[in-house]
Amino acid sequence: MSTLLVTHPAGLKHETPPGHPERADRLRALDRIFEQEKFSHLVRDLAPRGERADIIRVHPADFVDAMGEATPHEGLVRIDSDTVLSPGSWEAALRAVGGACFAVDEVVAGKVHNAFVAMRPPGHHCETRKPMGFCLLNQVAIAARHAQAKHGLGRIAIVDFDVHHGNGTQEIFWADDSVLYCSTHEMPLYPGTGAASETGAANTIVNVPLRSGDDGAVFKEAMETRILPRITSFSPDLILISAGFDAHKRDPLASLRLVDTDFGWITRRLMEVADQKCDGRVISVLEGGYDLEGLATSAAAHVSALMHG
Repeated sequence: MSTLLVTHPAGLKHETPPGHPERADRLRALDRIFEQEKFSHLVRDLAPRGERADIIRVHPADFVDAMGEATPHEGLVRIDSDTVLSPGSWEAALRAVGGACFAVDEVVAGKVHNAFVAMRPPGHHCETRKPMGFCLLNQVAIAARHAQAKHGLGRIAIVDFDVHHGNGTQEIFWADDSVLYCSTHEMPLYPGTGAASETGAANTIVNVPLRSGDDGAVFKEAMETRILPRITSFSPDLILISAGFDAHKRDPLASLRLVDTDFGWITRRLMEVADQKCDGRVISVLEGGYDLEGLATSAAAHVSALMHG
């Protein structure tokens, strides 16, 4: 079973202010962990730049142009209180999008079994025309549309276990019966969306809020009773994962109590569903995770599961 790891040095060039939790050291921590011998069999590739045609299936052309034009030549430009543009930010965002779409291409073509895209900035808070929450473009949404448009895949399931609700992904696919969006997340917490009552215009949104202090046992029950059955009955042609590791108990921005093995467990369970329904096709895209040790060990458990099932 071959697993593709997609990275690019451009991900390090998205600069954020001192003390900002979404920082280049996140990717450096992942680079170090994936240098371990047990990851020597990963297929590794560099993320290409995202194609404009792929991006504008999700984000309007005027929004894309405005983001590119707003990128500074020096210094930082604030989009909101916690989201910034630096000179390298737009290139990083384009490579994150390109990496996600490239991973779809490689998995659908059967060149690899599954993939993990270790890029930043994250994406799941970015709405159709609103960057926010550290996110500039919504790469998992763009990858879903790319899979449909380029490869003719009909039904896409997106599973988001980031500790923060993916309001952007939910907004983009709110009325789309071809995309199932499922999320576990802590509530109350930023961005304030993700109530269980938010089910979408096509009933293809599944939100399972967790409470502060909930641990892996509660997470597993939520997945087993609410989310995995919905994915199975949806019968997707592809499963995309918004892989945020900030539900880890070490994370400074939230207070769930997951540990490394919980991320390995959900990865294996999603792979089992994918084996049943969509020839094992799973692409995972990095979202949050702000304690460097918790991020690295959780991502290691996640990718180990992708490699070995």
